[in-house]
Amino acid sequence: MIRAVVFDWAGTMIDFGSRAPVVALLRLFKANGLPITEAEARADMGRAKRDHIAALLAAPRIAAAWQAAHGSAPTAADGDRLHDAILPEMQAAARDCATLIPGAADLVRRLRAQGVGIGSSTGYTRAMMADILPAAAAQGYAPDVVVCAGDTREGRPSPLMLWRNLVELGAWPASACVKVDDAAVGIAEGRGGGTWTVGVTASGNGVGLAEDALAALPPAERSARIAAAGAPLLEAGAHYLVETVAALDPVLAEIAARIAAGDRPG
Repeated sequence: MIRAVVFDWAGTMIDFGSRAPVVALLRLFKANGLPITEAEARADMGRAKRDHIAALLAAPRIAAAWQAAHGSAPTAADGDRLHDAILPEMQAAARDCATLIPGAADLVRRLRAQGVGIGSSTGYTRAMMADILPAAAAQGYAPDVVVCAGDTREGRPSPLMLWRNLVELGAWPASACVKVDDAAVGIAEGRGGGTWTVGVTASGNGVGLAEDALAALPPAERSARIAAAGAPLLEAGAHYLVETVAALDPVLAEIAARIAAGDRPG
């Protein structure tokens, strides 16, 4: 059987389109005299927010624009200051984007009925999750373990957050566990940690649209955007893709059959 499934949060279990981090980052950089694009904000999605901000400041266009606006290249201290400043922006955006992905709570209920442990990891700090956790619980989703950015020495793509989940769940071997994520760094986390990996396309960062906006697209454009979102997940090593977690059951059944047959995710 599958011992545990470890889910990402934004774009996977909550916040269809992974909108909250983008909103917060756009507001943060604009307030500091350096507007960034949504594409730039999404480029390193899934990393701990401190690492995400550092990656943005290191991007050539942003670094050059920062120097032009501030008279010097961005420093580690600038990154620390921006990270501290993003907390209230993230908390506000997260409160507005804490709706569960349709089908997420029902999926977790089915998994628990099968004795599967439910873990979670996120690039949000524990303070950023303060309003999300009770909001998700009120909608029927409360994972057994929550590992946040800063709870381990390194965040994704390292497997430390994943392994902490498995340790706290008492779930082993890793080859009998599954990581589900909408970001390439989350898939890399799962591959590095020795688990099966499932990439989420339609509800995640790769498409980046709210559910109603995605549904309003012409079918061909919708399909093309979902396919494009899957490409970096496959490149990162995803064993399977689903549009949303509502479609995860048959994939987990196939993984369970492969585990029973002696297959390993490597």
